[in-house]
Amino acid sequence: EAVIIPNAEGARTTPSVVAFTKDGERLVGETAKRQAITNPNRTISSIKREMGTDYTVEIDGKKYTPEEISAMILQKLKSDVEAYLGEAVTEAVITVPAYFTDSQRQATKDAGKIAGLNVKRIINEPTAAALAYGVDKETDQHKIMVFDLGGGTFDVSILEGGDGVFEVVATRGNNKLGGDDFDNKLMNYLADEFMKENGVDLRKDPTSLQRLLDAAEKAKKELSTTTTTNINLPFITAINGVPAHLNMDVKRAKFEELTSGLVDETMIPVREALNDAGLSPNEIEKVLLVGGSTRIPAVQEAVKKLIGKEPQKDINPDECVALGAALQGEVLTGEEKDLL
Repeated sequence: EAVIIPNAEGARTTPSVVAFTKDGERLVGETAKRQAITNPNRTISSIKREMGTDYTVEIDGKKYTPEEISAMILQKLKSDVEAYLGEAVTEAVITVPAYFTDSQRQATKDAGKIAGLNVKRIINEPTAAALAYGVDKETDQHKIMVFDLGGGTFDVSILEGGDGVFEVVATRGNNKLGGDDFDNKLMNYLADEFMKENGVDLRKDPTSLQRLLDAAEKAKKELSTTTTTNINLPFITAINGVPAHLNMDVKRAKFEELTSGLVDETMIPVREALNDAGLSPNEIEKVLLVGGSTRIPAVQEAVKKLIGKEPQKDINPDECVALGAALQGEVLTGEEKDLL
């Protein structure tokens, strides 16, 4: 069966962040993400948005293309997997958003090539998710909605599939909306509250800001399973030479109030996709959740309210696309025959 391999840090997912330190060292993944705010001009995230464009990023007088930055991320994954398996990895299946154009898909293939991978197939993320959920094993056709809210982007796709054949009938999205925006809402709230109390804006200091953002992301995750969380940042700053601490309880209801506008925004592409597909919400038979941010209870609630169905969440939303890609890989090796 398909198995998710942990990376060198022992995590099952790797943030798509690349950074160059002052002394020329290259960081990829969690280590790059952790120093993003204190080293903003030499840290690159969400490069996926720039794939297939002539965008470049300049570090120390050297220009890098989106393909080259992407390749650095793929290289890390490749070497982590090789270390884990104790053998070389040369072939890959890479997933992309369904709305990716031909040039974006080609750029993704090129990134794989630079990383030393022979990219056998580029497949749509919603299709990969549907494979992971085993929709291809069902004999009758289904209308499936894949709701994918990641860290930096949001997309929704409607598929018709079953009996081994899949077709994306509609796809919409917002590539400037994601979990990061939820973190920012909470981070700004914490900073505003601290400012009311102490008259100091923590956002002005990069180190404080990084700690605040990390704490906001952690609190967001905790509020998916508990109704209240404590945020405690000792020595967050010094006021007139005296150390100041941030210690606050945040309730889920407060978080939902802060982010309700973002949740509403995710519903717009959903309605557009339904419209494009010529379907009413009750014609959708399955809703699959993809992306870590779909763990947010208010997001699940909004989807359920609009479609009128409980979304399926029996697979880790961070991992279902990767699992689907692995299943596609199995098809390419000839072990699995019935899939189109």
